[in-house]
Amino acid sequence: MTPAELSRTVLDAVCRAVDAGELDVAPPERVTLTEPGPGGRGDFATNVALRLARPAGRPPLYVAGILRARLLDAEGVCDVVVTGPGFLNISLRARDDLLTGLVREIRARGTEYGYGDALAGQTVVLRVPYEVRAEVVADAVARIIATQGGRAEIEHGEPVTLRPVPAPEDPAPLGPDAARWALLHPAPHDRPRITADHLVQREINPLFRVRYAHARVRALVRNAHDLGFTAEPGELGFADHAGTADTDERGYADTPEPGYGVHPASAPGPERPRTPHPLQTPLTDHPRILRTAATTHAPDRLARHLLAVADALLPLLPEVLPVGEEKPGAAHRARLALAEAAGAVLAGGLSLLGIDAPEHL
Repeated sequence: MTPAELSRTVLDAVCRAVDAGELDVAPPERVTLTEPGPGGRGDFATNVALRLARPAGRPPLYVAGILRARLLDAEGVCDVVVTGPGFLNISLRARDDLLTGLVREIRARGTEYGYGDALAGQTVVLRVPYEVRAEVVADAVARIIATQGGRAEIEHGEPVTLRPVPAPEDPAPLGPDAARWALLHPAPHDRPRITADHLVQREINPLFRVRYAHARVRALVRNAHDLGFTAEPGELGFADHAGTADTDERGYADTPEPGYGVHPASAPGPERPRTPHPLQTPLTDHPRILRTAATTHAPDRLARHLLAVADALLPLLPEVLPVGEEKPGAAHRARLALAEAAGAVLAGGLSLLGIDAPEHL
């Protein structure tokens, strides 16, 4: 079950509760999912009960209890726990591979993964000063607003509605890509650095890491083609290479290698939540990041998010292709599919920032 599917499942639970007369409230247009906060548990959490409590004229815990009962009957949901004032913490069944579903969704939507309708039909006026950083930020904001169904109009004059701290000098000598990154990556209230650091082809340069990760994915796709296999979402199979990890009496690795999920060392066995792959959270967060960047006019959020995706992706890449005499298997196809999905997010995000996503680097 993907995050989008789970969001629809929660919304369906609200609608069924309304239809049954358990809640007297208009269902929301969408349900937002987040990672469980402090004291939470499970795969996802939602505050939908808190949002509905006031219009329903009921305490949040009462609303949460009704929705919990509905969600426990939903396919793919393992458990629902109410925490705090009324947060619903949802655990998915282990056999419903969340990451696999997420990869399928991203591959189906490509670089448009994360597009939504938060600003559908709205025209947003961006009034900026005649200054290079303001122009670049406004251009990126307009692109991001379009991903949420809105349209931006960029104007000049007073009163200014978008005024980032100006660049201390002309960024043009950095070249178009590095110049845009230098202006967009810092928060609007921070003064950008226009230095040659943005041109360094090493990991200390955030832009290099993002573009390098995308270029490596494209290279892996070409190499896999030469080896005669293509991507197919599925189990990543990292447990097969974690032979040094200690296992408990149920066969689960207690100390997996860094960056890898905890998989059963033997099957079948009892369901147990697995540690998410490091890419799962940033890929899941991508639609929320686009929505937030669009509504707050903050392309720096997207830039920092792309860096988080790249940093989670890079450790995966050496594990994608078979080594030596090893033959390509299902795990290699699954890792390639995950890498392709992350690459699509990077390519789409860089395009929205007006930066090239290279096939070779």
